[in-house]
Amino acid sequence: MSFGQGGPQSQWDPWTPQSQQRPQQPQAQQPWNSGNSDNTPDWAALAEASEARAKRRRLLFIGGGALATVAIAGAVAVAVVSANGSGQASDGPSSQLPSTADIPSATATQPSFAPTSAPPPLDPKDFVSSAKKDKAPLSPDLLFPGTQLTMGETVYKKGPTADTRTCGSAAQGTLPKVLDANKCTRLLRVTYTTGDTAVTVGVAVFDTEAQASKAKKDADKESIVRSLSGGGVESFCTGAICRSTTNSYGRYAYFTVAGFTSGENVTEKSTGVFRAGDDLAEFAFRQIRRRGEAQASAAAEG
Repeated sequence: MSFGQGGPQSQWDPWTPQSQQRPQQPQAQQPWNSGNSDNTPDWAALAEASEARAKRRRLLFIGGGALATVAIAGAVAVAVVSANGSGQASDGPSSQLPSTADIPSATATQPSFAPTSAPPPLDPKDFVSSAKKDKAPLSPDLLFPGTQLTMGETVYKKGPTADTRTCGSAAQGTLPKVLDANKCTRLLRVTYTTGDTAVTVGVAVFDTEAQASKAKKDADKESIVRSLSGGGVESFCTGAICRSTTNSYGRYAYFTVAGFTSGENVTEKSTGVFRAGDDLAEFAFRQIRRRGEAQASAAAEG
């Protein structure tokens, strides 16, 4: 196509955007679709309408999302109120809420319950710590009953018994002075034997626990209970070296003296004698404690 001034006039083709109609006089060029004289679609108008519809859809979508967000936030708010309140959220005015008097107070009177726990048990030691409470009958055969005693695998045969009111006469060494100074009222003795070993247990009775504890403290290595023989038990610990122990519980102080009925001296290698003395000391302690337990039980039942 030539744009020369002397050439033939060009024909305008409405379906070819590049074609142009050159006028005889120069004028402003018009768009090919600016005319409405025929049935040609207005493409620019269609494009603008399509863009307007798309814009409305975007606005509707954004608006719908905002409403959904508000709805979800409202649901969460209701859920929080329901969890912390009475189970339903209230949208009424504050005047419809419960009054202060209807709200439980933290200082309200707490319910009271009757005590169901049992009273504390009585202390058995209290009943053997003073003459005022220790009222049960007392004798060597009551404190050391039966005819024999088994401790572990060792069986001890019960021998003679004695109940002395003048405590010092049943003791030797420095023990008579200790017993008299602390006002001993009775000294119960019993002897047990196993093989050629014999043990005498002496239980000194005082009016108070303090006196018995003082007697234990005052005793020394020379404070020895006098051995008790007879009734088939040979004399022992009258001149030979023997082993002795001292202890106390409540208002009772208890002593042991152990040795050989053959008259031999006790040495550090005499393990059987040491074991026999410890067994009978342990038995004396148990029997005094049982005495307290029996009296405590009787008092609780009464």
